[in-house]
Formats: sequence, C-alpha cells, structure tokens
Amino acid sequence: MAGVMTTVERLRRFLRELTPQARALLINEFERSMLRGDEVIGADLVLQELRAIVREQREGAPRISNAARLFFKPLEPFLVDDRPDHTHPGRVARASLELLWTWVGRDLMPAAMPAFIEEVNKALLADDDARAEQLARAFQDRAVAAIDIAFAAADETKTRRRLKAQIGTPRAEEDATALKCVLKARDALAAMAANLPLRIGNLSDDQLNECRSWTEAAAARRDGSFLYALLLVRARLTAPWQLIRFGVRAAGSDTAARVAETPYGITVNIVLAELDRMVGELRNDLRSGQGVAVGASLKAIHDAARGLRTELDLPVDSTWGRALAAQRAQISELLRAEIESVPGRVRRLLRPRPSSEIRAQSAVDAEEVTEVEALVSFVGDCRYFAGELAINEMTQRAFGDLQYFLDTNTRALLDGLRHAGAADLGFRQSQVDAAVRLCAKVFGKDYAALLSKAAEVAATADRKTARA
Repeated sequence: MAGVMTTVERLRRFLRELTPQARALLINEFERSMLRGDEVIGADLVLQELRAIVREQREGAPRISNAARLFFKPLEPFLVDDRPDHTHPGRVARASLELLWTWVGRDLMPAAMPAFIEEVNKALLADDDARAEQLARAFQDRAVAAIDIAFAAADETKTRRRLKAQIGTPRAEEDATALKCVLKARDALAAMAANLPLRIGNLSDDQLNECRSWTEAAAARRDGSFLYALLLVRARLTAPWQLIRFGVRAAGSDTAARVAETPYGITVNIVLAELDRMVGELRNDLRSGQGVAVGASLKAIHDAARGLRTELDLPVDSTWGRALAAQRAQISELLRAEIESVPGRVRRLLRPRPSSEIRAQSAVDAEEVTEVEALVSFVGDCRYFAGELAINEMTQRAFGDLQYFLDTNTRALLDGLRHAGAADLGFRQSQVDAAVRLCAKVFGKDYAALLSKAAEVAATADRKTARA
C-alpha cells in the first residue's frame, strides 16, 4: 500500500505546484478527452485530484498537524470530501478529522497525546520517518483500545448521547466506529491495497474473482474489515458504480431482492450514497461558476445512474428503486434550472447597448464571461447524457436558442464595434471578445476564428478611414 499511496501523493504534490492557469488547462483537456470517449490512463484520478484542489482553494480546507496526519494515514483511502452529515457506509468526511483528533486527545488519551505529538515532531525533524511511523502505530493501537472502552462504558442511552456530543461530528458513532475498524485492520487492509491494481477499468471475469477473494478473506477474519475491503476496491475502480457487480455475482442474479440477501448488498448503498454526493458536488460547482470539470462530473453521474438501472433489476417500489428514482428526479430538476437559465445569461451579457448606457472606458465583467462560458459548455455537454437523465427536450431547446441568438446578435455587436467612439470602444470590444469565446463553444473554433477576424476589421476600418 505504501507504494500506491506514494504514487498518489506525488501526483497530488505535482498538481498543487502547478499554476491555476495550468490546472485549468489540464482540467479542460482531460475533460474533453473523457467526453470524447478517449482511453486516457489515470484521467479520472487526475481530474478527481484537480477538482479537490480547486474546491479546497475556493472553500478552504481544514488543516491538521503532522502527528494527526500520521495517525489518520490508514483512514486516507476511506475519506470522502463531502458534508460531515451525509451518510457514506464506512467512509468518514475529511472535514470530520479535526473533531475526531480533538476527541482522541481531549477525552480518550489526554496524557498520551502531548508526548506523542512531541516525539513525532522530533522524529520528523530528524528525517526519521521510520521512527515516526512506529510511534504512530503504537498510538493507533492505544486509540483502538480506548475507543472500545469508551463505547463499552456508554451502554446507557444518556451516557451514549454524552459520548456522541464529545466526539462532536454529525455522525459521531459511525465515524468513531470507522476509525476503530480501520486502525484495527490497518495491516490486513494495507496488504490488500498493495496487491490490488492501481486502477481497475472493468470489474469482471478474472478481475472480479480476484477482488472477491480478497473481500471474502476480510469477511472470514470477522474484524469488521469486510466493508473496508469493498471500499478499497471501489477506490481503484475507474467506474465506482461497478462495485455492485460483487452483489450480482454473489447472488447469481441481478434481481435486487436476491442481491440484498447477500453480504454484498451494502455495495448498492455505497453506490447510491456516492451518486448523491456527486449530485451535490455538481450543484456546488455550477453555483460557483468556476466550471470545475462539470462535464466529467455529469458523465460520472450519468454512468452511475445508468449502471444501477442496467446491472440491477430494480423494482420501482423497492427501497433501492425509490432511492434511485428520487435521485434521478433531483438530477433532472437541478439540470433543468441550470440549463434553462443559460440563454438568458448569454442575452444579458451580449445585449447590444446604446452608447448612453455604457460607462466610459468600461468593459464587461471578466468573471461573468468565464462563468457564462462554463455554463454554455455545460449545456453542450448535457447533450451527451440527455436521454438517460430525462433532459433531452430542454437541452435541445436551450442549445437551439443559443445558436440562434449568437448567430443573429453577433452582427449587431460587430456594427456597434465598427461605429464605436473612444468612450465605448473598450466595452464593445469586450462584448465581441466574449461572443467569440461563446461561439467557439457553440459553433466550433473555425466559426470563432472567422468572427475574431471580422472583429479585427470592424475595430480598425472606420478609424483608418478617419485618419486618412
């Protein structure tokens, strides 16, 4: 596992050292490749890390000490970047780590924590990573015992309520249980991770059988690591929804009721929770206006929803069937609101204005142009997935409106630029520049290049005549 984690950490460090412009270019290129269906090894992993970096910079990520980072290292494959109150079987929200660390130091091992931090810092300053790792393992073992004692003592409702309040996270008992199980089974999980492929493109046939042998071994240990063995496989899947194939194989049937009777029924809950997380992530990205690879996010959502419907026979009145139907309706409503707003956003941005409405030496807002460009690109991407997500009619209508408006309105913008005076020239030029960018998304680069040349002629023609 160490080698795999080192590879991911090196990738993460490299991406963080890039400039924001370079990261934006990478996001765009990888996303285009994925939407074209190109096979780019590791593209999903790179996009996942890039999106996480952009969101951290936008929202601010909680920082934990070096000692805490070592303590939580076995938990890393099971962390999720989501709201702490969102249910993910076996997974812990990254935002909950700070509260868990505080609980361990304040309530479980108040005497041992300061000495652990001091010794770890000394080892790291001396570049003695092996010593720091040894200290962390010993502290983890003590933490597992302390968690067991704390929950064994909290056998009454009132006492357990007090214990949850001490932990402080919205899913206190689940988070503490996950921490205990992962730390207790860290060596077995590390061995499994070291033997798994770094990325699994298609979980089927021999690959499925091999992964199942690892999960069955975890189930036989009866140490609570079965769920985490499944999550390790999920983390390596390029299409995480394929995890449900464990249940189909174990049941010998795609019938939901048969799958639910097997221990692998939990895989469907894992995929549904991940689908819900991705929808919330897409909503936040759209609202941020930063275009954080929303096309790739939409593809992942589409593939997960389709995978659940095609791999499983889900009766509409079953628990899983209702959950999937509710999520598809939520996705459709979210996309409807965004898609239908885009033509209006474009019209407001590119509306030809009389000179009296233009402030001297002004320009259109650059951030608004970037946001609208991302939304236009998003509408174009939606056409790839419209059928599965029940948004085909609204997507075609919105894209048609964009095509008509841009095709007819650019002539008026060019006329305005051609006759602009010194006071309004900058604003009209910025509007045409924005139109060029949007036309590239709607009509293609060749059309945008022709429009750009026409804009150059319009910007200079009358002024050359005046000077002559």
